[in-house]
Amino acid sequence: MKGQRVLRLGVLGSGRGSNLGAIVRAIEEGRLPATLAVVLSDQPEAPILALGQKSGARTEAIVPSAPRGRLAAATEQQFVDILREEKVDLVVLAGFMRIVGPAFLAAYPRRIINVHPSLLPKHRGSNAAAQALAAGDRVTGCTVHYVDEGVDTGEIIAQREVPVMPGDTAETLQARIQTAEHELLPAVIATFAARE
Repeated sequence: MKGQRVLRLGVLGSGRGSNLGAIVRAIEEGRLPATLAVVLSDQPEAPILALGQKSGARTEAIVPSAPRGRLAAATEQQFVDILREEKVDLVVLAGFMRIVGPAFLAAYPRRIINVHPSLLPKHRGSNAAAQALAAGDRVTGCTVHYVDEGVDTGEIIAQREVPVMPGDTAETLQARIQTAEHELLPAVIATFAARE
C-alpha cells in the first residue's frame, strides 16, 4: 500500500449498509487505502446512516420529493454539493435505490461506481436474485460497474460468480451474492487508489 493515495470516499445507500460495513472493515484491516468521508441516504431512517456515523463519517439524509426513481435536478445538486464539500474522490453507490442524472455524472466522470447483485448485463434493476431463479440460471453473481444514466447499464469493472444451489430461494441466493459483494467491492475500490 506504500505510495498509494488515500481515497476520500462518499457512499450513498438506501438500506442496511452491509456493503458499507465491508468497506469499513477493509479500511480498518489495512486492505483499502481510503477514508470514509461522507455517507448520504435518501431514507432518513436508513441503518446505513447510523453505520456511517459510528465510523466517524459525516452523514446526511436528503429526501427527494418523489418516492422512487430518478433524482430531480435540485435534489441531485444537493448530493453533489455535499460530496464536493467533503472533497470526495470516488462515489460508491451501495444499495442506493435511485437513478442519478447528468449533473451528478458530470461532477464525477468515471468516479461513480455501483455494486449490483447479478452478472450484468443479465438481471438489471431490483430483485436480481429472484430474476436469476426465475430464469433457471445455474450461475449468478455480482458486478461492480461505472454508473451512467441507465439502470445498471454502465461499463463493467469487475464481476464475481456465485453458484445457484438446488433449493435456493431468493433470500438464500441473495445472502451468498452479498458475501461476494463484500469481497469484490473493497477490492475494486483499492484499484482506484492504486491508479492515483
